[in-house]
Amino acid sequence: MQDQLLKKTRRQLFRDCGVGVGKVALASLIQETMLAKRHHAAKIENVIFCQMCGAPSHLELFEYKPELVKWDGKTAPDSLLAGKRFAFMDTFSKEKPKLLGTRRKFTQNGKSGMWMSELFPNVAGIVDDLTMVHSISTENFNHGPAKLFCNTGSVRPGRPSMGAWITYGIGSDSKDLPGFVVLQSGGRGPRGGALLWSSGFLPTAYQGIPFRNVGDPILDLSNPKPVSADDQRQTLDAIQDLNRMRLGATGDEEIETRISSYEMAYRMQTSGPELIDFAKESAATLEMYGAKPGEGSYANNCLLARRLVERGVRFVQLYHADWDHHDDITKPLDKVCAEVDKATAALITDLKQRGLLEKTLVVWGGEFGRTPMGEVREKGKIGRNHHIDSYSMFMAGGGLKHGYTYGASDELGFSPVGDKIEVHDLHATMLHLLGIDHLKLTYRFQGRDFRLTDIKGKVLDKILA
Repeated sequence: MQDQLLKKTRRQLFRDCGVGVGKVALASLIQETMLAKRHHAAKIENVIFCQMCGAPSHLELFEYKPELVKWDGKTAPDSLLAGKRFAFMDTFSKEKPKLLGTRRKFTQNGKSGMWMSELFPNVAGIVDDLTMVHSISTENFNHGPAKLFCNTGSVRPGRPSMGAWITYGIGSDSKDLPGFVVLQSGGRGPRGGALLWSSGFLPTAYQGIPFRNVGDPILDLSNPKPVSADDQRQTLDAIQDLNRMRLGATGDEEIETRISSYEMAYRMQTSGPELIDFAKESAATLEMYGAKPGEGSYANNCLLARRLVERGVRFVQLYHADWDHHDDITKPLDKVCAEVDKATAALITDLKQRGLLEKTLVVWGGEFGRTPMGEVREKGKIGRNHHIDSYSMFMAGGGLKHGYTYGASDELGFSPVGDKIEVHDLHATMLHLLGIDHLKLTYRFQGRDFRLTDIKGKVLDKILA
C-alpha cells in the first residue's frame, strides 16, 4: 500500500483518500514521513556542494603531469585530437595547438602523499581528509549546458536539480529554514542561473532558495514600518485560511507549496537574521575562514554553509565564479585560488572540529576540466580550452575513504586510464551516502519515471569506507 501511495502525487493522495480541509496538515505530515523513508542506512545527513563556475584546470591544481611539462611547446599529435570536440580550439589560431606544461609547482602532502599544487597551500594541509577523484567525464563542452548537466543530470533545461531531488526524497531536518539553500559569490552569477537550482517538474516547494549574506537573507523578509508582528500574523492567518479553502477545493499541490512558503517566511523572520549574524563566531573562526562580516565573499558563504548544516538544512550549494581562463592562466588563476583555498580548507576543518564532517558530504569542483593544449588569444598570454574527457573533483565527509585518490588520466592529463567516471556516478554515490538508491528515487512525469541519474549512474564503491 505504501509503495502505491509513494507513486502518487499529493493531489492524487488528497483526492483518492477524501481528505477534508481540516486534515490537510495531517495528510502533509504523513506524506513527508513516507517520502523520508530511505532505502538503506545513511552515512551522511547533509551536503555542501561547492560549484566552481568556469571550470578549474585540473592540470594546474590536482594532477601532476611531468610528461606534459617535458613536452611543453610541442605540437599536439593528430592522434590525440582525432574525433575530439573542443569549444574554441581553432578559433584564434590557424596553427595546430601546442601542448602546455604547467608552470606551477606540485608537492605530495600528508600521510597519503596526495599531489597538490602550490596554488592550494591550505587545502594541501588537509589532504588526509579528502577523497580525490580524477578522470571524470561529462557530456557538453559549453559552460551553460555543462553546468546544467552537473546540477540536474541533463543538458536540457527543465529537470530538477540535485538539491531538489534530495529534499523531495528525504526532506530536511530544519523547520525554520528551507531545505535547499543557494549561495553565490565571485562577480557574475553562474551561466544558467535559476535553472541550476530549479525544482523542474517536482513541486516548487523543493527548489533552491538563493540567500544573501548581507542584510536580510532574502529580500523583503523584514516587516515594513509600521507593520507589527501581530498585524502580520493576522494577515497571514487570513491568507492561509483562503489558501486552504482553495486547496480543499482543487487539491492543487502548488497551493500547498504557497501555504508552506508563507509559513516558512514567517518563521525565517526570526531565524534568518540570526543565521547571518556572525557576532557569536569567535575571532579565531573568522580568521580561519578569512570571513569578514558584511562581505558577499566565498569565505563568508563557506562559514554560512557550516551554520546552515548546523541548523539542519539538507543541501547547501555554493557557486563561485571567475574560473574561465582561456586568455591567461597565470595571475587570474592566482587570484581566484586565493579566494577559495583558505575558506575551503577552513570549512572542512571546522566541520571536523565540531563533529559535523562525519555526517556531511562536501563536494568541490567545476563543470568540466581544461585541455593539455594551450590556447592563445592574445600575444604574450596563454590559457586553456574546455575539456570534457577527464577532469578532477574532490570530496570530504562521512562514508568516504580519507586521503584516497581514485581514477587516473593518461600522462598528458587528456583521457581516462582505467576507470572512467561520469557525472551520473557522482550523483549516484552522493545519493547512496544519503541512504537513497538512485534507481528508486523517481518521479513520474510526461508518461515515464524520471530520476537524477537518468538511465545511467553507478555508485563508486571503491571510494566508500
